[in-house]
Amino acid sequence: MTGTARTAIVVVDIEGTTSSTWFVYDHLYPYSRERFAAYLARKGTDPEVARAVAQVGELIGVTDPSDAEVLAALNGWLDRDEKRTPLKALQGKIWEDGFANGDLTAHFFPDVIPALRAWHAAGIGLAIFSSGSLRAQRAWFGHSPEGDLLPLFRAHFDTENAGPKRVATSYRAIADALGADPATLLFLSDLDAELDAAREAGWQTIGIRRPGEQHFERGVGTHREVASFAEIRLGA
Repeated sequence: MTGTARTAIVVVDIEGTTSSTWFVYDHLYPYSRERFAAYLARKGTDPEVARAVAQVGELIGVTDPSDAEVLAALNGWLDRDEKRTPLKALQGKIWEDGFANGDLTAHFFPDVIPALRAWHAAGIGLAIFSSGSLRAQRAWFGHSPEGDLLPLFRAHFDTENAGPKRVATSYRAIADALGADPATLLFLSDLDAELDAAREAGWQTIGIRRPGEQHFERGVGTHREVASFAEIRLGA
């Protein structure tokens, strides 16, 4: 099915939408897990790291958590794939280092980068809304197999500066931040609950269903669906 939409700004999810969920699970998650302990020991006085550790304590109900308690919380959330803000913040910092030193290169489906470049060239705005931190987003899109894609994007949103991805208020906050009429915004995601929230906020939506991806079998509910960005036709 080909999705057709008229929009001013396309907001993209990452996992399962622009990039393989399995790449994240098989490469990025283990990369961060292996480095949590050493990173916290080395960077514990960094203000952003200290803030994330304090947030971990708040979430587990411990005022001054020990390193062991922090690691147990981080690894537990990782095991359950919980999108906790301090987990994503620390992963983002670790991944940023990994991309910068050449350990990591981001994955993109082959249809994604050509579509993003074509939309940008046509004057359509682009933004990102992901559970991954802003730092992780910038590292990811800044280190694609085709180079730095960050100049294509006008804004980045995560669960800290916008809110949870499955509630309509987050999408209203993004529309306000972009200064855009929600009806001119299009959200692309592989998860029906996220698409539902965006639609509730007045956005256009298209579900991305890629065979072999984690959420393919569950479908995208009543949203229009495509298997590739190449199927999407946008009008300014």
